[in-house]
Amino acid sequence: MALKKGDIIDERKRHPNSCGLVLKVMSGGEGFEKITCCGHELTQEDVVPSFKQERGRRAGRLVVGMSIDEKKIFPHSCGLRLMVMAGGEGFHGVICCGHTFGAGAIQDLQFGQGRPEEDKDQEQTPNTPHQGHA
Repeated sequence: MALKKGDIIDERKRHPNSCGLVLKVMSGGEGFEKITCCGHELTQEDVVPSFKQERGRRAGRLVVGMSIDEKKIFPHSCGLRLMVMAGGEGFHGVICCGHTFGAGAIQDLQFGQGRPEEDKDQEQTPNTPHQGHA
């Protein structure tokens, strides 16, 4: 049961009284098995053609717009990356490529800080930032 880029998974398709988790596939997905939320198992059957904004979707520790990235924890996986679109109060985890990952795979946004590999490149170069007046 593979997912493809652009697929939208909506928990309310089969479970209308749930927290209403909605995730969009950003990349990967060849090894997708299931997502667990509110005690329900979301599979390929929960893919919908478009996202419907509805009242009553309950947010939890998942922030809308954040991505859950399998490669952050398992670098040699299919690279499933999901973006949270709504809900998520009962989110437990994702099973893909035989791995289980959850909130630990959330990509954090730390403004004003570069990526670690960028910092290494700056330390190795002898160039210094410009100084003085132009």
